[in-house]
Amino acid sequence: MAIIDCRFRPHTESILRGLTESPIFREGLLASGLDLDEYVAGAESVAKICKDLRAFGIEKAILVGRDAETTYGFKPNNDELKKFVEEDPHLFCAFAGLDPHKGMQAVRTLDHLVKEEGFVGAATDPIYNQLPIDHAKFYPIYAKCCELDIPIVITTGPARFTEGTVSAFAHPDQIDRVANDFPELRVIVSHGAWPYISEMVGCAFRNKNVYVECSEYEKFPGSEAFIEAAKGILQDRVVFASAHPFVHYKDAVALYDGFGFTDDVKEKIMYKNAKRVLGL
Repeated sequence: MAIIDCRFRPHTESILRGLTESPIFREGLLASGLDLDEYVAGAESVAKICKDLRAFGIEKAILVGRDAETTYGFKPNNDELKKFVEEDPHLFCAFAGLDPHKGMQAVRTLDHLVKEEGFVGAATDPIYNQLPIDHAKFYPIYAKCCELDIPIVITTGPARFTEGTVSAFAHPDQIDRVANDFPELRVIVSHGAWPYISEMVGCAFRNKNVYVECSEYEKFPGSEAFIEAAKGILQDRVVFASAHPFVHYKDAVALYDGFGFTDDVKEKIMYKNAKRVLGL
C-alpha cells in the first residue's frame, strides 16, 4: 500500500542538531531522557533517507515548515525545506512556515514560495506564535491560502516544558470558527489538538474542510477517542503522519498497522484522504 506521510522531517544532521538546540524542544527532549549527542549521531544523508522512504512504500513526505522567530527566535526553515524538495521533488512536498506577527510580509512570503518555489501549502504554529488560532493576525494567511487554493497545516499539541506556551491557543473551538469563516480553506490539524481530543473529533466531524492527524499523541491519555473515530465517523478525514524524526516513520506505520483498521479504512487514512486534501 502506498503511503503519504503528512508530517515529516528528514533526519539529516542539520535537522537533528536544530531540534536539540531549539528553545522550543530542547527542555522536553532532555526531560524525556534522550541522549542528544547520540540522537544527532544517527543522522543520515538525504539520498539515503529518500532511498529508504521509497523502499518502505512512502510515496510522498510532507515537509512542514515553522516560523516562530518573533516569539522564540526560531527563524523560518523554508530555505532548508526548499533544498530537500530540490533534492527529490517527486518525494518531498513543502508547506511554508509562517509567522503571523510578520503581517503582510508573511503573506507575501507565502505567495512567493507557492508561485515561484513550488511550495504546496502553508503552516502555522499558534502555540509557538503565542496567539489563538482565530486571532486576526492569522486571517490574512488563511485568506491567501484560499486565493492560492492550497491547504494549511495548523500545528497543535504543546511540546513539553516550553516556556510561554498556552495549550488553549490551539483549541478546536478556534479551529471550528476558522473553518466556518473560511469554508474554502482546507485545514490539516497536526497532532490532533491534544489534549482536546474529543473536542477535535467533534470539530472534524462538523466541518468537511477539516482534516486531522494525531502524530506523536496516539498513545497519550484520551487519544483512544481519536482511534475510535478514525475507524468510523472520521474515516474520511483522518490522515497519517509520523512526525519523524521524533517518531520514526517505520514505527509510526507499525503503530497504525496494530490499530485494527479494516483494509478500506486503512487505505483512506494512509493514502486516499491525504491525496484529496493535498489536491494531488
